[in-house]
Amino acid sequence: MSELEQAADKNKNLRTRQDREVLLEASSGQKVGCLQLFDITHRKKDGTPMTSEAAKIMEKLKDKKAEYEATASTDSSVNFEDIDNRIINEVSGPERYGRVRFQGSGVNLTQYFGSTSHQYMPSGSQSQAEVQRLKDQIVQIQASTDEQISQLKAEAAAREAEAAVREEEQNRKYSELQLQL
Repeated sequence: MSELEQAADKNKNLRTRQDREVLLEASSGQKVGCLQLFDITHRKKDGTPMTSEAAKIMEKLKDKKAEYEATASTDSSVNFEDIDNRIINEVSGPERYGRVRFQGSGVNLTQYFGSTSHQYMPSGSQSQAEVQRLKDQIVQIQASTDEQISQLKAEAAAREAEAAVREEEQNRKYSELQLQL
């Protein structure tokens, strides 16, 4: 039994796959993928699969991995980083609603990814409140804009009146000068 498998045996009671991966990576110094983690955590101490179902899944995972590696050796466009996830999805099927695959029982998306993953998707009441707040803000801006427009119109009218008075004054002075000549 490898050092990696011994560390996994000692820590099978860790709640999530992420906890187990972190521990295995720390103890072995090598990156542990989800396929390797599945294999390690579903074997007995003697190396045999825990259940017949686990054995079937392991065999399917092994076959799919060999198939993908054969394809990857001939096709350079295959993304090696995503192969494990594709294999898991093909063998295990789609994830169940609200759960995170290989994270142990009872681990949901919020627990795994944290509540910040939902901060950009407000609930219905939050979005209604946000819409109302924005509508109020628009009304305030419109009122402020209307007030500024009326102020500018009043200032323009006052300037026009002053200009008319000045023009009238200049015309009067010009007329006086014309009479003096």
